[in-house]
Amino acid sequence: MTVSDKTLLAHPVAQQRHTSLVRLQRFGGYVAMALAIFLVGLPVYWTVIAAFKESAEIYRIPPTWVPLEPTLENFSRAWQAAPFGRYYINSFLTTLGGTLAKVVLAVLSAYALAFLRFPRKDLVFLILLAGLMIPPEITIVPNYLTVGRLGWINTYAGIIVPSAAVAYGTFLLRQAFLALPFEVIEAARVDGASHMRILLSIVVPMAQPAIVTMALLALVARWNDFLWPLLVTHTSDMRTLPIGIFWLRNSEGVINWGVVMAGSLFLIMPVLLVFLWLQRYIVDGIAAGAVKG
Repeated sequence: MTVSDKTLLAHPVAQQRHTSLVRLQRFGGYVAMALAIFLVGLPVYWTVIAAFKESAEIYRIPPTWVPLEPTLENFSRAWQAAPFGRYYINSFLTTLGGTLAKVVLAVLSAYALAFLRFPRKDLVFLILLAGLMIPPEITIVPNYLTVGRLGWINTYAGIIVPSAAVAYGTFLLRQAFLALPFEVIEAARVDGASHMRILLSIVVPMAQPAIVTMALLALVARWNDFLWPLLVTHTSDMRTLPIGIFWLRNSEGVINWGVVMAGSLFLIMPVLLVFLWLQRYIVDGIAAGAVKG
């Protein structure tokens, strides 16, 4: 508490005004939080309840916010309408492979930018920041031409490799590494530890929340990726879940939204479970990346 706050609180009227202001600010925060939850949660809630509704009930006016006659038929119809088993395998392989590549490259690049000395390091970091400002859509044509020349069209390598490096992850981990106690790292150097030993034994364990956060963000982005896998694949056995749901919608003719929403839950549930499992790392990881610039 500052000196001015203590002075204000010495007078009952000022203290009452200060309390009212704090309550008003807290109320405003609760209102903003409730609005954010409503805007984000309403589409998710509608997706969930629509997956358990008959088609006629989905189109009903006024809408029903609780299924009148819940049914599980939409899930079986969605699973039979498209090879979701194969979609799951493709999504798991591309997501795990892409996330692992992103984490490894981000950790190594962030360590180099944080602790190594090499010429033009500031310029390299500036180029990295410039990469954050380039929309991914701009790189689609060059990446597609490169993948085509390498013969990677309709392959796992073609899906994973072009987005294996991520500028945001490197930036986030660099900031987190700079916030680590430098004395510990310097002591390891004095003891003769190599850079790889310092990275694996000291930096990675101490920066675990930031690394897990970065991995979770990369995992969600890769799991939900639609445009690039759509362009680089052309057979059903290589499609991922987002593309499978797109084709599920188009294959229905007159769209059965119950089936489409059931298919959407197939996409949402795995990454939601992973998110809930790792959520305790998120706040710590983002805070670790914001401590030091």
